[in-house]
Amino acid sequence: MHPAAFVNLLGRLRASAILRTSIEDAAAPAMDAAIRGGFRVVEFTLNTPGALERIGEFSRRDDVVVGAGTVLTVDDARAAVRAGARFLVSPVVDAEVIEEAAALGVCAMPGCQSPTELLLAHRAGAPLQKLFPAQAGGPDWVRACLAPLPFLRIVPTNGVTAENAKAFLDAGCVAVGFVTPLFDATDLAERRFDRIADRARALLARIA
Repeated sequence: MHPAAFVNLLGRLRASAILRTSIEDAAAPAMDAAIRGGFRVVEFTLNTPGALERIGEFSRRDDVVVGAGTVLTVDDARAAVRAGARFLVSPVVDAEVIEEAAALGVCAMPGCQSPTELLLAHRAGAPLQKLFPAQAGGPDWVRACLAPLPFLRIVPTNGVTAENAKAFLDAGCVAVGFVTPLFDATDLAERRFDRIADRARALLARIA
């Protein structure tokens, strides 16, 4: 998927499901539950055991777009795209990873925590800029950044909740990423995937 097409898709859907877990055999059914609940953009972090296999498995589905998170190196980027990832998310700004994503024809979303980092990521070629962690800024912070830098495309994660997600979007964010509010650790451990599907529906209803 061309990076611009992905940006447009994420902007329409307004949310992604981000899974980070140490329980390898829970990853696929947990993400499947999120998809049953309505998510269409999904991300497996590379520090989840078996992440590349799950990326490959879910990338063969027609109903979702799959990406990789915690992409820290050029080798990570290449391995994720080979597996089927169509977007690459990082917790930091790394120009080499951003350049490699462009060379591979996928969207880079580096993690940023200041206006300077957001602008550096944009100038390095990242079509999206991840606000990480989101709670350190908040919707008012996003609104303040976008006033002088309206061309940024900010996507907050890690700190986005059912209560603040709509406020982030109203402040001008392209979309939000749900991590723990969607994938509760207890539900994963107890294999209560029905709860994840219910939570997915509820979260998406809050931002509809």
